[in-house]
Amino acid sequence: MKLLTYVLIYRRLLLIVSTLLILLPLPIILHTKEAECAYTLFVVAMFWFTEALPLSVTALLPGLMFPMFGIMTSKEVASAYFKDFHLLLIGVICLATSIEKWNLHKRIALRMVMMVGVNPAWLTLGFMSSTAFLSMWLSNTSTAAMVMPIVEAVAQQIIKAEAEVEATQMTPISGCTNHGLEIDECVNGHETNEKKEKTRSIPGCSNDTGKIPNKMHLEKNSVTGTKYRTKKDHMICKLMCLCIAYSSTIGGLTTITGTSTNLIFAEHFNIFKEMFKCGKTKTVKEKACAAVIKQEYKNLGPIRYQEIVTLVLFIVMALLWFSREPGFVPGWSVLFSEYPGFATDSTAALIVGLLFFLIPAKILTKTTSTGEIVAFDYSPLITWKEFQSFMPWDIAILVGGGFALADGCEESGLSKWIGNKLSPLGSLPLWLIVLISSLMVTSLTEVASNPATITLLLPILSPLAEAIHVNPLYILIPTTLCTSFAFLLPVANPPNAIVFSYGHLKVTDMVKAGLGVNIIGVAVVMLGMSTWIVPMFDLYTYPSWAPPISNVSVP
Repeated sequence: MKLLTYVLIYRRLLLIVSTLLILLPLPIILHTKEAECAYTLFVVAMFWFTEALPLSVTALLPGLMFPMFGIMTSKEVASAYFKDFHLLLIGVICLATSIEKWNLHKRIALRMVMMVGVNPAWLTLGFMSSTAFLSMWLSNTSTAAMVMPIVEAVAQQIIKAEAEVEATQMTPISGCTNHGLEIDECVNGHETNEKKEKTRSIPGCSNDTGKIPNKMHLEKNSVTGTKYRTKKDHMICKLMCLCIAYSSTIGGLTTITGTSTNLIFAEHFNIFKEMFKCGKTKTVKEKACAAVIKQEYKNLGPIRYQEIVTLVLFIVMALLWFSREPGFVPGWSVLFSEYPGFATDSTAALIVGLLFFLIPAKILTKTTSTGEIVAFDYSPLITWKEFQSFMPWDIAILVGGGFALADGCEESGLSKWIGNKLSPLGSLPLWLIVLISSLMVTSLTEVASNPATITLLLPILSPLAEAIHVNPLYILIPTTLCTSFAFLLPVANPPNAIVFSYGHLKVTDMVKAGLGVNIIGVAVVMLGMSTWIVPMFDLYTYPSWAPPISNVSVP
């Protein structure tokens, strides 16, 4: 029994040691760069799944193991931990800092709830629709980063309103203890309102903190460390986070410019070618919550100069992202046609981000010795200290670890080895080839970047399709779509990491929900291929632009 107690106490340490030892024969026996990279990949994936180490600490392992195995030099690995995404993140966090500092997110959130109502189903539908639409034209990362502060504010305002309503309903009945929920503004890693539980004791009534109501949900937010008032509150936060992560990814599937994998497919192809309450009356509780929301919005007062400037910069950033390369017309990137591809979304984000440190927010004054009040300086919209308190460095490292893993898979040849194993698929039925290819890219893209996955597999799958005398698009279209189904891990894609950073989700939450979404996504793609996609694009016919059948061979 004592041994079992020690096992439970040191279970994480035992898991770390056992994982390293059990997988160790892989690099020792095979002693190839592919096997050594696979060992690193399995170790990192296991630690991410089990959270045996903090996610960001695990993300640093490629920086340790790749140089030791001779896969990449320390300098090469280090460069993977700070890429274009991180510059985009810095620009977006500048915007987020100003939004929260001047309470613009609260104003937008309250206004939206007043228009849509407090029903989470309608709010979720509204957020998913708007996020998916934005993701059609903006990058998935930019969309998630823009929408999440507003989503978080909406969730917190609903929770606060319901808590106040319940508090007013409980007080006249019991007259004893009121478990109210106060939401205070605070500056932490993200735009989030810290929930503080406070119990007010009434004279003559006991205040036993050891007795917790049955409805109290004891799980804590992993970022703020505060408890959720009820399980419903926690589930609402989870629902909102997952809906943004998924809709920002799914929306990008519908247009060529919506996601990098679609653009890579288009480029490769061109080169190759040469629950809703409708009609129901609102309950008393919903009416009371709506009244609280309306009063909260009224308390904000008229919109201030700082909020207007922040909103304008918010819109400018979105317009710059949209107009850089809209696809149907030339964008502002043509101004730098001498350096194609140099200006990205991070360029626009940094332009706007720097303005937050330049534009005056208010005049600073001081009183002279004669009693006169004089202006001596101005305060910008945000300061560097405020930005630092908001910047999620843990997420920056986490995503960097994902980039490092992807680079290591390419440098070691592991990605190419996996791709070459697809060659025997040519002897299988066509529908099974498509299914296996889709499942394989869906699995691979969870630990490798989406662009790296599609860039690697498209040149392999194209000759495979030609070798079995099938229109290459029959395999490439579903494979490209499934590459974006990276829903299992926070590191799988940047939108997942951004959503995860708010602290409402655990890795196990994302795995449980993401596995179902992955399966549904692959099933929908397969259904679409077998019904309307194939006949619409005449994919049964071997195209004239493909190499002649006599000239193709299996890679």
